[in-house]
Amino acid sequence: MKDFSDTNKILKDKMNVVSFNDKENLVVVGPVRLPVKQSEFETTFQWYTWATVDKQFETKESILQSIVSADLASKQQSSVLVYGDFANSEDAIIRMHSICHTGDIFGSQRCDCGYQLHESMKMIKEHGCGAIFYLANHEGRGIGLFSKSLAYILQEEGYDTVEANHALGFEDDTRNYEEAIRVLETLRAKPVTLITNNPKKLSALKSHGLLAHNHIPLWGGLTETNRHYLETKVKKSGHIPKEQLTV
Repeated sequence: MKDFSDTNKILKDKMNVVSFNDKENLVVVGPVRLPVKQSEFETTFQWYTWATVDKQFETKESILQSIVSADLASKQQSSVLVYGDFANSEDAIIRMHSICHTGDIFGSQRCDCGYQLHESMKMIKEHGCGAIFYLANHEGRGIGLFSKSLAYILQEEGYDTVEANHALGFEDDTRNYEEAIRVLETLRAKPVTLITNNPKKLSALKSHGLLAHNHIPLWGGLTETNRHYLETKVKKSGHIPKEQLTV
């Protein structure tokens, strides 16, 4: 029978409790060795995940005691894939990737999210050092999966992505990057280069003094079914345009 006497020590060695705001801490867990294979692409990342906890859970022991009753399976937790010597390398690239249930998992062609996620993984491996922050509370630019399905119904009636969000009572983009940035600061003190077309992500990193070398654009995965979506990101959401979008 397995001896569980060392369980808490094993887990606590992989936990980092970080102050986040007046009411909450962030608990960062990792690294965990994560071998990844997607078609011809294969590598091994170091995987971290994090969750917010009430400051009343001040110790690692109290956090571990609370997880059974925390109902974490019905909530969203974010994580990060790290490659190379992320803490010490002078030149690291990162992507802040918003979860896209339909694009990342099902391979939906209504967006370019799956393409951007998998291409970023390849870029980071080729570069030799970097990280992908997978932001689980960012579905539908922050409106959630259920609301996103309603927005899709409106889009099938001719609404663009911005118009659909507005029609449901949401802003165009409600995403916040503060949690991810706080985790980034625990993993690395030096600036990073961001893989993005989104100026809001650039501004978020710049405000914390974490941005280096501006950005690396990532356009691709264009199809006839997502062309209007990509054009709307440029025209209405301010994304940095590629010179010409072509299939």
